[in-house]
Amino acid sequence: MADLTKAHGRHVVVLAHPDPTSFNAAVAQAYCDTVRECGQEALLRDLYAMNFDPVLRNDERPDRQQFRIAPDVRAELEAIGGCDVVAFIYPIWFGLPPAMMKGYVDRVIGAGVTPRQVQERTGEGPLTAGHMISITTSGARDAWLDEQGQVESLRELSSRYLFRAFSMKSAHYLHIGSIVEGLAERFADEHLYDVREKARTVCAKVAAERYGAAAQPSVFDGS
Repeated sequence: MADLTKAHGRHVVVLAHPDPTSFNAAVAQAYCDTVRECGQEALLRDLYAMNFDPVLRNDERPDRQQFRIAPDVRAELEAIGGCDVVAFIYPIWFGLPPAMMKGYVDRVIGAGVTPRQVQERTGEGPLTAGHMISITTSGARDAWLDEQGQVESLRELSSRYLFRAFSMKSAHYLHIGSIVEGLAERFADEHLYDVREKARTVCAKVAAERYGAAAQPSVFDGS
């Protein structure tokens, strides 16, 4: 019997926020729920709940003579292997992703890939030939971030670089600003609606591929 889950598409949702009741957690839940409503599979990887170790050790660096893939990284690669989409969901702290998310990229997404392979676009990582979406939040307003040039920097950092380095089919980016304690429910609902729309967009791309639609060129959607 055919595996309908694989036929319909598989999303891995990587959440990096220490508070299980945070707005980021709500974003991850909304994304997963929407993917499942679209008939596709969503697998949540809550890095803090998993106690993921973000520290890259010297013997894990692929350009070292004694290079090895650590057991916890190998298990994570098996969990996300063969997915159609990776969704990264995390807050922006001091202008950067949390160390937990950066460590996941260092240890898992870049496992076994050397800097030269990234530059030459010959690296084969778990994202290669798949789709990616990054959803970030911050306490600062979008207008203030734009004045600092930070929104464009976030796009470069969180999506465009990985999109190019791993020859992905598409990358999508959504930033949600002004996420503070006491956020009004109606504003939260509006933001979660945007998250669901992004999820539907990515699901539609996966469905089109699965059901034989004409191949689409690689695209970066930073809107």
